Amino acid sequence: MFKQFPPLNALLGPAFFCALTSCSSPQTHQAVAAVPPVATQPAPLLAHEAEVNALLQKLTLEEKIKMIHANSAFASGGVPRLGIPELMTSDGPHGVRPEQGRDWKPVDSPHNAGTYLPTNNTLASTWNRKLGYAYGAVLGAEASFRGKDIILGPGINIIRAPLNGRNFEYLSEDPYLVSQLVVGYIRGVQDQGVSACVKHFALNNQEIQRSKIDVHVSERALREIYLPGFQAAVQQGGVHTLMGAYNKFRGQYTTENAYLMLDILKGEWGFKGLVISDWGSTHNTLDALRNGTDVEMGTDLVLKNNSLDQSATASASPGPAVRVTPTKTIYDRFYLADAALAAVKKDPALLPLLDDKVRRILRVMYATNMMGNAKRQPGSHNTKAHQATALKVAEEGIVLLKNDGILPLKKTVRTVAVIGANATRENAGGGGSAQLRAKYEITPLQGIKNALGSTAAVTFSPGYVVARGQKVDPKLVAEAVAAAKAAEVVIYVGGSFHGYDYKVWTDNAYDAEDTDKPDLHMPFGQDELVRAVQAANPNTVVVLLGGGPMDVSAWVGQTKALVEAWYPGMEGGNALAHILFGDVNPSGKLPFTFPVKLEDSPAHKLGEYPSTPGNPLKQTYKDDIYVGYRYFDTYNVAPQFAFGHGLSYTTFKYDNLRVTPGPKSATLQLTVTNSGPRAGAEVVQVYVHDPQAAVKRPEKELKGFEKVFLQPGEAKTVTLTLDSGAFQYYDEAQKQWVLEPGRFDVLVGSSSRDIRLKGSVTL
Repeated sequence: MFKQFPPLNALLGPAFFCALTSCSSPQTHQAVAAVPPVATQPAPLLAHEAEVNALLQKLTLEEKIKMIHANSAFASGGVPRLGIPELMTSDGPHGVRPEQGRDWKPVDSPHNAGTYLPTNNTLASTWNRKLGYAYGAVLGAEASFRGKDIILGPGINIIRAPLNGRNFEYLSEDPYLVSQLVVGYIRGVQDQGVSACVKHFALNNQEIQRSKIDVHVSERALREIYLPGFQAAVQQGGVHTLMGAYNKFRGQYTTENAYLMLDILKGEWGFKGLVISDWGSTHNTLDALRNGTDVEMGTDLVLKNNSLDQSATASASPGPAVRVTPTKTIYDRFYLADAALAAVKKDPALLPLLDDKVRRILRVMYATNMMGNAKRQPGSHNTKAHQATALKVAEEGIVLLKNDGILPLKKTVRTVAVIGANATRENAGGGGSAQLRAKYEITPLQGIKNALGSTAAVTFSPGYVVARGQKVDPKLVAEAVAAAKAAEVVIYVGGSFHGYDYKVWTDNAYDAEDTDKPDLHMPFGQDELVRAVQAANPNTVVVLLGGGPMDVSAWVGQTKALVEAWYPGMEGGNALAHILFGDVNPSGKLPFTFPVKLEDSPAHKLGEYPSTPGNPLKQTYKDDIYVGYRYFDTYNVAPQFAFGHGLSYTTFKYDNLRVTPGPKSATLQLTVTNSGPRAGAEVVQVYVHDPQAAVKRPEKELKGFEKVFLQPGEAKTVTLTLDSGAFQYYDEAQKQWVLEPGRFDVLVGSSSRDIRLKGSVTL
């Protein structure tokens, strides 16, 4: 029933596969292989409704309760009597996590060693919808191989606060870019017979105090900024499952929030799949029963009340499991376990709500070939095709932020000093629940050595120590300076790091779950180190690893080149070397704004971060709709690097913009020419500006984009369609989307701050 994931060159087409790799093709401008057509969301989930309803009639009340809560760290209960299996999940979102809980295996076990894809912000930086599908297909195939039914990803929360420790798991500050990439990811996973689980619904935009804060945001910001990605996941991606978040929204926990789960998700959007709680994000039995929580997950959490509350009506009703021994957990103490059973027995009016939860679970099981004699494809694990996808995403996702002509480096260089502890640090095991065990991981140092072979002498000096509280180490700095002076070229590899890894769970973290970064500066005295290295050798290229923007203002003016490499996956070192030495022309674009300093960020300048002191901790998003570039461009605040920014080793010319209006839409055509010496790719970005509206609107909003691959001298006509949604805003008084008649400006460019062509359309 489900397609086997083909090799990357077959999926994307030989022209695309060659466009930015070492092979050459005279047809790199041609369209790549199409992603399978979008199906309407409910179809696969409602295809077996008769069988689902028949099974419901056979289930006892106790068996239904067994299905709606965890029975181990990453599974919920099945009913063997009726052939209903357990529902097996695994963390994502950029690989299948090592086994946890009941199925725990030593992390170093070969069973756990899989494909470590670049993190989601790297995927977002490709601005390539088709790579989103390829990325998801790898995850789905490996999850199927590992016997998983649900992969807990993608994470699509809006990147609002630059300090959020989990930004590396998310995609963008822009809801349109999120919406465009999430659809391919989901369908790539689910075409392999595994359910995707989009998370965290909703407004989980920071990690610090995530279980305590009560988020308050305007209805307009909710609809325009924070919900579009989730809506696209449901209505366009057809996602089977969705995970609730930890925080409250307008006074009620999001996982059991009636407005989010019932009114919007299952009501307005018509979601027919199941809602899973984040681990321990359920707080009340009756709220969970009534307000849309379908499966409660969690493990090893402290139980506040060790005696079962038979009434199951109090807000302090028994909840997440208490660990009794190191290997046994009492899952019947969950809110949706014995307490829910008692509640339904006491009030039979709750039974239809329970049946709805079980029905949704069974729908997902049928949709993923878990039931009866259906056969699920076996999946595949860390194949050459999977590794090629990891490499391709990294190559297209690495962003060239600055280049004064030093890049690409010539392979005739004889001495290269690689400086920075990040050059040898492996990152697959970091990040909390995103931890992975990679089959292998090519570090930046190894990638550089692979690229140069024996033609150059490559030295390495760490320059700093990755350790909590570590500041400048004068001895290491002196060694790095000496290495820089002795080399023709310096490649500095620094930035941030994952503080959590699979061997040691510590609070020494910068990009990780359940923590936020203390500031935007590079840790361990790296600013001082970079300045010293630059002074010793001006031919210094700086490479940043990390999950978000960093404050580079102390030295960026003196550096000749700056590269953002994110956490680029198991092939990341090779991908980085391909960019640095010109085997691949960089084409990545920033999916969020880099501020000059933290105080320029709208979450800090206008909003509240992390929260208002008090109990409960209330957080009001005073930045409202002005998130990311919407703030910087509207309020004329200069960024360090703009949203959508990314340089190339070639140049692109934009010409001949034509805007044709429809009744409530517009079609754009323009010519893009590769006017430089190298084959490459340009991301054509389309922004809409409403010069006169009944409400205040951002200066510009991204509403279309296309990644165009061109040979030197080649021109291509790019056609983009803006539907009615590109011109609308959400009217809080009318409680609906509004398109005001009148003139709209259409802005086409290479970033939000690099507009090349302007047109207009009257609707």
